[in-house]
Amino acid sequence: MPTGIAIRDVRRQLFDAAERILLRDGANALTSRAVTTEAGVAKGVLHRHFEDFDAFLADLVLDRVGRLEVRSRALRESAGTGDVVGNLAAALTDLFGTIALRIVGLVIARDALRARLREAGGGGVPVLREATAMVAGYLAAERALGRVRADADVDVLAPTLIGAAHLLFADAEGPAPGAEEVRRVVAAVVPVG
Repeated sequence: MPTGIAIRDVRRQLFDAAERILLRDGANALTSRAVTTEAGVAKGVLHRHFEDFDAFLADLVLDRVGRLEVRSRALRESAGTGDVVGNLAAALTDLFGTIALRIVGLVIARDALRARLREAGGGGVPVLREATAMVAGYLAAERALGRVRADADVDVLAPTLIGAAHLLFADAEGPAPGAEEVRRVVAAVVPVG
């Protein structure tokens, strides 16, 4: 791209390019050069907008984690409708069938990125932390409606479900687990009332 031409929403363009690389080629292929090439912008554009590549990656992760709020709200609003196991299985499949799994791998693979994310105010692995909160909120809403047992400890059930789902979907290169496999895991963990 010639210099001097304004790029609309360059952050979004760079983030979307990084997401495409992560989905197609994985975390090891994600470099500043790969991102700018994929985005179709000059190599220096990324460094004009971000302190360094790890700052870019931290902002990318936080941007993608921010998208979980929409999923979280939709899941909470589904409380009282459908069946609990089906709602959770669909939410987990939606979550881990997207960029979330690749973001987890990226965060795990890069020490400097984890340090930046800790500085930004979060412990653990973003995406997994927010997904756990999403599931806990839903389970609490269903428990209040009597559709999950009253003695269910949602603060234990939520990370258990996230961990089990993460393991099911962990092979990003292989086929995704089937809907029945996800339902079976959810049904084994969640004490519906």
